[in-house]
Amino acid sequence: MSESVKLTRNEGVLEIVIDRPKANAIDLATSRRLNEVVTEFRNDAALRVAIITGAGEKFFSAGWDLKAAAGGEASDADWGVGGFAGLNYPRNLDKPVIAAVNGIACGGGFEIVLGTDIIVMEEHAQFALPEIKVAILPDAGVIKLRRRIPYHVAVEFLMTGRWMDANEAKHWGLANHVVPRGTALTKAREIARMLADGPPLLFPAIKQLLRHSEMVPENQAFELHDALDAVQRVVRSEDLKEGARAFSEKRPPKWTGR
Repeated sequence: MSESVKLTRNEGVLEIVIDRPKANAIDLATSRRLNEVVTEFRNDAALRVAIITGAGEKFFSAGWDLKAAAGGEASDADWGVGGFAGLNYPRNLDKPVIAAVNGIACGGGFEIVLGTDIIVMEEHAQFALPEIKVAILPDAGVIKLRRRIPYHVAVEFLMTGRWMDANEAKHWGLANHVVPRGTALTKAREIARMLADGPPLLFPAIKQLLRHSEMVPENQAFELHDALDAVQRVVRSEDLKEGARAFSEKRPPKWTGR
């Protein structure tokens, strides 16, 4: 295992720590390793939720390692099947991923955050896509940011490379929670535990339905709902019956994933 990516497994939760001092910048080898980790997470039935964070207190990740770029790494290199750092491109990843943003997340680091499902941000953390200043196109940022926040806000952010603090990120819905310094991972673990203890068939159904219905009219979304296998698995599941029984019997449900 590359020392720049550290993993911890705990009762269905995978913690991924990017650890490349001083700024947790990501070179080609680290990106490929993160792609391997995300693929393993996706394919491991015992893992339910992932948390991704950065080592230290100042940086979540500064994105692409520009020193490596200056040394010859090309922007169009093979970063791995999921693109830069494993979360840029759609990969049918139907498990929840939580970002514990413990500091600066800029460039590709912010694009990693945009590839997650739930964002916990420490009060001193900041976001930026400063690629405009070095003539790099933040492709995942351009595609995803407009789908997360209003058009005019996204365009200004992309074209100026300015910084966004935690309060503004919360205002635009780019952070689910803003927490005190040093507590993002604790909050992320709390959320992850709640998800890991939940009904396992529901999360793939939710993520697939969100993904497939994102850009279609409402009536077509309901047609997609009826056609998705993950949704039908929920409808026909023993867990659905167990949830109803547990509710009526006033006891915690016992999920089987069937």
